[in-house]
This record gives sequence, C-alpha cells and structure tokens, in this order.
Amino acid sequence: MSIQRVAIVGGTHGNEWTGIYLVKKFQNNPQSIQRSTVETTTLLANPKAIALNQRYVDRDLNRCFGQDDLNDTTLTGYENTQARTIATALGQTHTSKVDFIIDLHSSTANMGLTLLPASYHPFNLQLMAHLSEQNPDVRVCCGVQCNQDSPMLRSIVPLGCTIEVGAIAQGVLDAQRFQQTETLIHSILDYLDATNQQKIASTTHSSLMIYQSIESIDYPRNSMGELEAMIHPQLQGKDYEPLKAGDPMFLTFAGETIVYEERSIVFPVFINEAAYYEKGIAMTLTEKQHIKLSQTA
Repeated sequence: MSIQRVAIVGGTHGNEWTGIYLVKKFQNNPQSIQRSTVETTTLLANPKAIALNQRYVDRDLNRCFGQDDLNDTTLTGYENTQARTIATALGQTHTSKVDFIIDLHSSTANMGLTLLPASYHPFNLQLMAHLSEQNPDVRVCCGVQCNQDSPMLRSIVPLGCTIEVGAIAQGVLDAQRFQQTETLIHSILDYLDATNQQKIASTTHSSLMIYQSIESIDYPRNSMGELEAMIHPQLQGKDYEPLKAGDPMFLTFAGETIVYEERSIVFPVFINEAAYYEKGIAMTLTEKQHIKLSQTA
C-alpha cells in the first residue's frame, strides 16, 4: 500500500474553526505537512459558510457526497455545487486524485479526540489502531455509513478519516484541542510516510477497539415538533461512558426524569451536539466492539 497524495480539508462546516485555522496555518507553512514520500495539499471546503461563520449556506455540505446527489445536476444549491467541485478536484474512487483524506471537524459535544474512518478498509483500521495505541486519548468511532456510499466528504476515496474534537463551541478556538488536532495530523502523515518506506508493517496490529454506531435518538418532542425535554444533567458531557437500564437520559421541562430502558449497555456519543438539533438527534448510541484486524476485509 502506497499513499502518495493526501488532502487535509478544513471548513466543511463554516463555524468549526479548529480545522479552518489549521488549514490556514498549513497554507502559510506548506513544508510542515510534506513528507519525503507524501505530497500533501490543503482545502477550505465551504468558503461562503466560513465567511458567514455559519455551518452551511443552503445545506449541510457533509451530507452532499452521496453518489446520487453528486450525479444529480438539478441540485443547484451552494453546497451541492461545491460538493461536485470538491469531488472533481479530489477525485472519486475510480478517478482518485488523492489517496487519503483528512477532514477536520469540531463538536460542541464532549468527543475528546475522535477518529471516524472513511471505511473499514484494513489499511484505515491499522492506522486507527496505531494512532489509538500511540495516544490512549484517541477513540475510534464508526458510523452506520462507514463505507463508500456515504454522504460524508471523507468517503470520496476509500482511505482517510474525519478528526472530530470537542467539546468546542461553534465559532471558537480552543488552544489545547487545536494543538492536539495538529499533533494527530502529523502522526497520520508520519505513519503514511513510514508505511511507504516499509518501516511499518501493514499488519502490525491484530485488533482494534471501536465504538460502532447503532442508532440515533431524538429529544422528546410534542405533536408540533417542539422540544419537551433536554439532556439530563447526569448525562451531559458523558460521551463514551456506559449507559445502562435505569440511567437518566432526559429531563422534561416539568422536572420529570426519562431513563434509558433497554437492557443492553450502550455508549452514547455526540451528546447534545448543537448542530444536531435540526437533524433530530440528541445523541448517537454506540456499542463497544473489538475487531480482529487480520479478519477484516
């Protein structure tokens, strides 16, 4: 496996400043992200939303990269047009102009340092295992659509990942998370370079612990779609912590506690993410899984 061309993308969402300002930093010092065997380019994905300091203009850009949407020229909104431009610039699976994408995001939820691989490709998972071993604070979360038919920007090519850090308010920089994200980017580039030079075996790790998404849960709402409850204070900020039957989930405006009722223990993530209110998502429930990498196709 040889990874020669990498794209670092920031500003897919225009109010997530960590990725935006890291890309600007790299653009001012491009040599810092080059490696002897890896050529790295940068991209600010959503310039209009960045200028407005808002998540998007017409539609969430990170939901515009499904193949049907990319092929549908009747979708003429700014983000749909921008998605086609980006897909052409970076290439897609059959015409890839980059080999690996790093898409930078931040979250208002307490996600810490989270990696979301673009696919279950063995190389992706070996990299995730390497990074999580190198830094125990790194967690790997796989979405329901962790494949090439995903609407996410990271899915343009099979290899790559999203770096999701938080909790960070929208339109705000957090120096610690900024530095941690930058360090993680350099660790990825170092790994790719070392792999190209055969300094790291492609099957170094035999297993990887992931948090696999199983479903998303909305807030309790009335018949008009208005909120009837909020995240319970005992759950707020408890991303990646176990949630078991009887644990508080929501607190109604009348002061009633709504508890988790299922038997299986789950690990909620993206708890109370500000950008997900409009999507009808209060949190995403995950299961903790150990993948045997030697058996991953």
